[in-house]
Amino acid sequence: MTEVHNARIAGRLDEVAALLEEQHANPYRVQAYRRAAETLRFLERPVAEILESEGLEGLIRLPAIGESIARSVRAMVLTGRLPMLERLRGESDPEALLRSIPGIGRKTAELLHDELGIESLEELELAAFDGRLHDLAGVGDKRLEGIRDTVTARLGRVRMPRRLTPSEEPSAAELLEIDREYHDQARAGRLRTIAPRRFNPGGEAWLPVLHTHRGERHYTVLFSNTARAHELGKTRDWVVIYCDSGGGERQYTVITSQWGALKGRRIVRGREAECRQYYWPEVV
Repeated sequence: MTEVHNARIAGRLDEVAALLEEQHANPYRVQAYRRAAETLRFLERPVAEILESEGLEGLIRLPAIGESIARSVRAMVLTGRLPMLERLRGESDPEALLRSIPGIGRKTAELLHDELGIESLEELELAAFDGRLHDLAGVGDKRLEGIRDTVTARLGRVRMPRRLTPSEEPSAAELLEIDREYHDQARAGRLRTIAPRRFNPGGEAWLPVLHTHRGERHYTVLFSNTARAHELGKTRDWVVIYCDSGGGERQYTVITSQWGALKGRRIVRGREAECRQYYWPEVV
């Protein structure tokens, strides 16, 4: 059983590497996933045993397993799913994952995803502790406590998650630069496209994928394929940016502002003040 389990995770990491290569990601990132798969394939101990006894740090100590890939391995062990792989395949359904938590129904899952940009259990956990989930309409103290307990148990936490420090967060200027790069390359037809499973009954490969990086930060960028984006006709406007760095993966959404001094300009949702600074003195 151990060999099969480790081999299954290794196979998923190999698939991530193959898709990253096909979608023209950084070759070093492709090789990192392949080396990690090789480590797990020949590992004598079950990765689940290492995770249980030594936590995430135990996985990071394995050869060729950095923090980002260790988080992916942990996700596979705890949930059987690898969100990054689902995203690269065009199969991502984050709302279904959120609905798997008792106390989160369809409407709350939509709010969590569309308003807070939450796509993973780690992001849900962070929002449950930093006040954002409490501020969401309809989530009272008792419900919040239940969500915290369930997510913490699923992730096997022994301590609270931390937010990125300002120095770890990509700047709004960097995110807007990534957004421009994505739009430019998508318009020029230079990006590989995938066929998303959701809202795509004809199986059309319409969704361009960009892989790029800035220093140690690796980015995967796609148009939003959420129910809300389709409802408002924003599937070619809203851009979702996944940033994979040492502090874990974070998600950002860039939209065209529809109101105020920033109307008509590209902004990072939730970071409007920083975007106003970015466009100063044109916007006052």
